[in-house]
Amino acid sequence: MSESKFTIGVLASGRGTNLQAIINSIEAGIITAQIGVVISDKKDAKALERAREHHIPAFSVDPKAYPDRVAYDTAVVRILTEQKVELVIFAGYMRLITNPILEAFPNKIINIHPSLLPAFPGLHAQRQALACGAKISGCTIHFVDAEVDHGPIISQVSVPVLEGDTEESLTNRILIEEHRLLPRVIQSYVEGKLSVEGRKVFQNGAI
Repeated sequence: MSESKFTIGVLASGRGTNLQAIINSIEAGIITAQIGVVISDKKDAKALERAREHHIPAFSVDPKAYPDRVAYDTAVVRILTEQKVELVIFAGYMRLITNPILEAFPNKIINIHPSLLPAFPGLHAQRQALACGAKISGCTIHFVDAEVDHGPIISQVSVPVLEGDTEESLTNRILIEEHRLLPRVIQSYVEGKLSVEGRKVFQNGAI
């Protein structure tokens, strides 16, 4: 790991397809940063395997080993800090976070969510969209705050809901846009183009 390069930390609970999009973008020179560490709350997460395949430090941190969420998050912060992480990406990270992470990385945590927030926050956003007959869904990238899927919105892309869509088909089309949008947002952050004032994110240059 280069000491001089901007360093990202990625937290993931599952397959890690957005992690792979970040890795691919770094290798292609689209993101001028490095991934310092990948952390998962699931020891068998595919994301950890993807990290190790690319020689990225990968840690499984078992929530059951800690008395509460604060103690768990404190342990996660310790790893991120040791790896000199400057920006944290939640790439399918399925845990609610607490003050230790928020205080250690104020406006330095980015999450990607498969809906056009503030619509359909929380779990199963695509299922929620289909259940209410939404005609448009999409993905949102936002800074993380203390509320679920609530922080200042950085960027969004819309995806039409097609007749006959299933949760799986809608999810897959939204994922395509997530994989395109997330690397661009990360690079904008790395270049210092994003600033936050209250609930609004200002961008110096289009994402």
